[in-house]
Amino acid sequence: MDPLGFSLENFDALGKWRATSDGARVDASASLPDGSRFNGVAGLRKLLVSSHRDDFVRTFTERLLSYAIGRGIEPEDYPAVRGIVRESAAKDYRWSAVIAAIARSVPFSMSTSAPAASVAHDNDHIDHREQTR
Repeated sequence: MDPLGFSLENFDALGKWRATSDGARVDASASLPDGSRFNGVAGLRKLLVSSHRDDFVRTFTERLLSYAIGRGIEPEDYPAVRGIVRESAAKDYRWSAVIAAIARSVPFSMSTSAPAASVAHDNDHIDHREQTR
């Protein structure tokens, strides 16, 4: 179990808040590898906002960009990720700033929805059906 998971310990398997588990008080305290200590979801949020904001936004950006382009982040994508984080920092890390910067990024604008061979194959199939009509 990692520290982020410990901070969520007050939630049961169905997501319902609980203060006790099997008669014992739930311990949602944890610490990060850098020694930062926090307690529960509120403590994690405070820690992320106060001293790990860039780390959080960078990781969020990497994951969202990866989803948007339909592949993992490659080394050549990291300059774009850093640019997105810098651009969103100038706008107080608003979600809308992160999303807009991703949409304007080179990896997003250069991504394709399907490999060229697959598109050509699909078009051949369509043309073949049209010729048989």
